[in-house]
Amino acid sequence: MDEPEPVRPTRRYPYEGDGQAIYVDSFATIRAETDLTHVPADAEKVVVRMVHGTGQTDLAPMVVVSPDLVGAARRALAAGAPIVADAHMVASGVTRRRLPADNEVLCALHDPRVPGLARAWGTTRSAAALSVLADRIPGSVVAIGNAPTALFHLLEMLADGCAPPAAIVGCPVGFIGAAESKEALAEYAAAHGIPFLTVHGRRGGSAMTASALNAIAQEAE
Repeated sequence: MDEPEPVRPTRRYPYEGDGQAIYVDSFATIRAETDLTHVPADAEKVVVRMVHGTGQTDLAPMVVVSPDLVGAARRALAAGAPIVADAHMVASGVTRRRLPADNEVLCALHDPRVPGLARAWGTTRSAAALSVLADRIPGSVVAIGNAPTALFHLLEMLADGCAPPAAIVGCPVGFIGAAESKEALAEYAAAHGIPFLTVHGRRGGSAMTASALNAIAQEAE
C-alpha cells in the first residue's frame, strides 16, 4: 500500500521558515547582543556557537578560554586525535562532517566494566568511564559536558601521572560540584600548561560542550 502524501498544516503564525535564513539571522543576533571583547580572537566563533547552542547571550562573560586552546585542539584533531567525552549526549552532539580527520569520538559509559568500577570507587559511571579510556586520553581532546565528578576524576588521573590531553573542554552542569570542578580545572590547567575552556558557575551541559567542540573542529561558522 502506498504511503499517503504528507499534508502541510495551515499556517497560522508569522515565523521564518527558511533554515538558512534562520541560521544567518541567529548568528547576526548573537553578535549584536553578545560582548566578546574578552575572548581570544581565534576563540570568538567558539563562544558564539556556545551561545547559539544554549540561547544565552549573557553566557560569554562567564566563558574562560586559555589563549592556546583553539590552536592546540585544532592541531590535535588535524593530526587524528580522538575526542574523549564523558557523556553520550556530548558525543552525539559532535557534527562528524566538521571533524578534520574522521576522528574517533569516544565515550565508555556502556563498557561493561564501568558499573563495577563506579561501585568499587564510590563515584559516578561518568567518572569511572574515563579510567576505562585512560590510554586514549594522552594527546586527545577531552570534553566533559555532564558530570562534575568526571572532571574532578580527570584532574586526579592527571595528578597521578596520566599523560595530559592536548586540550580540555570542561563544561559540566549542575548544582553540586559543577562550579567547583571548573574552578579546579582552571587552576590545574593553568599551573600545568594544559589548554582549556570552561564556564564559571553552574551553567554548562552537553549542548554547550558539543557546540564548543564543533566550532573548534572547523572554523567555518
